[in-house]
Amino acid sequence: MTPIPPPAEELRLLDAELRQLDARRAVLLHRRAWLVHMLQPRPAPTGPPPPPVRRPEATAPGVQNVLLILGGVLLTVAAVAFTLVSWGHLGIVGRSTVLGAVTLAALGSPVPLLRRGLRSTAESLAGLGLVLTVLDAYALHTVALPDTDGVGFAALASATLAAGWAAYGLTVGARRAAPGRQSVGVSTEGLTPAGLGQEPAASGAGPEGSGPEGSGPEGSGAEGSGADTGRQESGAGRASGEAASGGRAAHPASGAVRRGAVLGLRLPVPAAVVAAQFPLILWAAAVGAGAHAITAALLVTAAFDAVIALRAPSTVVRVVAAAGAFGLGGWGTFAGCYLSWTADGPSGAARAAALLLLAASIALSTAWAAARPGVATGTATAAGLITVVAFGGVLRTVLPGEWTVPAHLVCGLVLLAAVRPGLPEPVRRGIAAASGSVQALAVVWALPVVVVSLVGPLAQAGAVWSGAPATARDAVTSGLPWPRDALTAPLVLGLVAAVLVVTVRSAAWRPRALTGALVLAWSTALSLPAALELPYAAGLSVHGLTTVALLALARRTRPPVISVVLALVTSVDLAFLALASETATLSVFAALAVLFAVTARQPGLGPVGAPAALGHLAASACAVGASLGWQPQHTALLVLAVPVVAALLAARLADVPTTVSVEITGAVTALLAVTLAVTDPPMLATVLALCGVIAAGTAVREDRRSVGYAAAALFVLATWVRLAAWDVTSPEAYTLPVTVPALLVGVFRRREDPAVSSWTAYAPGLSVSLFPSLLATWADPQALRPLLLGAAALAVTLLGARHRLQAPLLLGGTALTLDALHELAPYIVQMVDALPRWVAPALAGVLLLALGATYEQRIRDARRVRDVLGRMD
Repeated sequence: MTPIPPPAEELRLLDAELRQLDARRAVLLHRRAWLVHMLQPRPAPTGPPPPPVRRPEATAPGVQNVLLILGGVLLTVAAVAFTLVSWGHLGIVGRSTVLGAVTLAALGSPVPLLRRGLRSTAESLAGLGLVLTVLDAYALHTVALPDTDGVGFAALASATLAAGWAAYGLTVGARRAAPGRQSVGVSTEGLTPAGLGQEPAASGAGPEGSGPEGSGPEGSGAEGSGADTGRQESGAGRASGEAASGGRAAHPASGAVRRGAVLGLRLPVPAAVVAAQFPLILWAAAVGAGAHAITAALLVTAAFDAVIALRAPSTVVRVVAAAGAFGLGGWGTFAGCYLSWTADGPSGAARAAALLLLAASIALSTAWAAARPGVATGTATAAGLITVVAFGGVLRTVLPGEWTVPAHLVCGLVLLAAVRPGLPEPVRRGIAAASGSVQALAVVWALPVVVVSLVGPLAQAGAVWSGAPATARDAVTSGLPWPRDALTAPLVLGLVAAVLVVTVRSAAWRPRALTGALVLAWSTALSLPAALELPYAAGLSVHGLTTVALLALARRTRPPVISVVLALVTSVDLAFLALASETATLSVFAALAVLFAVTARQPGLGPVGAPAALGHLAASACAVGASLGWQPQHTALLVLAVPVVAALLAARLADVPTTVSVEITGAVTALLAVTLAVTDPPMLATVLALCGVIAAGTAVREDRRSVGYAAAALFVLATWVRLAAWDVTSPEAYTLPVTVPALLVGVFRRREDPAVSSWTAYAPGLSVSLFPSLLATWADPQALRPLLLGAAALAVTLLGARHRLQAPLLLGGTALTLDALHELAPYIVQMVDALPRWVAPALAGVLLLALGATYEQRIRDARRVRDVLGRMD
């Protein structure tokens, strides 16, 4: 039988075995890590990286296109220079022959080039030919028709050039795709024989595309199937784009080019659209038409551009026409608005309105036919706004100036009648957005009236009880000017509020609309007395009724945040408005206090109603004191009634948010009372003492025990203020009232919790009395204070030693030592003066030798003292 070793021996054996196991485990882990590293595959050695391949920075088609463009530009510059500078060196026959031959050559060259697949070259020469036709027109006017009107000739020439360029783009170089083939990737840009044709795609789909030049260096570059491949769009892509743009049917010309499709030049048709922008405008200027006729020419041209932009299958043609439509349409619309705004009578406004209605019809037709929802919504919004400006301009000339904005607002509201289910959704959204924009602008116009009505009463704070003004407008405009033509501002706000309530029925937007309507209705009521110049008393009544209505509404709405905030703002505005008259101030403040006190009894309104009632009650107390002729320090005693009411009310409330808000309001009003009494120290001491009484009463509650500290602080402050008022300068008079309560609190604290340290319980109270008295002792030549301080410090030290307490022992001992040094200081000075000078260094040397010889003993003594102090509380 193996004997069991003693526990100490067994523990030693176990520790030895565990150390051996740990060492063995470390060796095994190291071996495992080496094996894992050896089994991992090693990457094959790699050679030097291959040299970077230098790629061309520009593609061959791009280089070719740049060269062609530069060549065309240079030829154009040369032609212009020839026409303008060298024209006079040739006769009439020579001039016509040279310019005509060059023009015909430039316009005819694209035909064989397109047949050979050289599209880019053909486009460059076609562009040169178009420029030469412009120079031909200039030459014709200069040589053959020098006496004709330049503007009229320019109108005729631009019309002729537009028609010629369109015909040229339709016919010259046109050909058909090979029967039996289908060019899937062919672009549909250009004009069709019907009038809005389409552009050809890259060569190579027909027989000519496979000729020698189509397979040669130029035909296989930018002009073969490569130059225009980046600009081609497939029929499937176009169809999917149309489907994604609102579900409208695709244009018949869009999509893949079928057999027999016409292929032509890209440049002439967009150039024709650009030239078509000038004939009507130049003709109107040539015949001396007025502003209305020129505006009509702009709008008719914009309508022509809109038709092309909507129906042309070519992307380039659509972009050019859309730019013209928006540019000229916007120009014409602004001109019509200017004519409407500057019209002196109904006839001039009606003529301008007709032009604006033409612009609106163009925009609405564009919105109806647009494929993209965003474009449709934007143009419909523009149509609605232009319609409002048209009819509003007519009404402006027959109505007074203050009714201009309401008239436009009514026109904007009428637009809502056009929002019917039968309209396309983008058009409906656009018309509704136009009506909403008009309403928003009308509200912005009325905002200055609301601001003046809201902020204006604040100026009464600088002229309290200066006398009741005659009207409500006089009461709000003492510091701010009244806006011009603002009589109808309340009507505008009321109409928009009614529209929000009636028209918005969506479940998602209904709450927001009702909130906006409430704010607008409040703004209407706030600004109505000043706008109508009602009597001062009537203005006060309207504000008071508005406050009552908002508080009544707050009872029925959840959450009542908006109603309550508006009610508070209105009550504050009413309070400032009432400061002009003493009677009004007393009546309004009392009424508001009662009103909010009743409101505080309603469920959910206590946290707002109770503080508001107490605030108005405090204002009433200040007003009553001022009415009785009391000084501010005496009015403070009346204001202290509000903290008393708040403390009593908070003790009976069960709602925590209401209780907290009431207590905060009571504290703020108590601070107001202290501020009122700060100029009179005796009264300030009384007010602070009364505040301490209120705080002590609050501290009686189980959940407000911590307020007792505030009560003690208030009592101490009251005592100090009273002593200062009596010109008491002894520090003990100020410190002992603090020391005694602090020490009593420390005694009770240690009785309830013996673990509390003496530093926490007694150090604050002892420090407040000992050290201020010690400082006063060093400056006091009398012997009574040092004697009393030494006796008190000795008593504190002995009590600390008796009860083994650190704080009394150390604080009392420190004060006793410093007090003793104060008493011995004169004798020490005398003794030092009587001794020879070599005594001081000798004594210092002896002291150092003694400390060095007994250093270790002193260290042990210091440690023992530390241990003794550490065992104390």
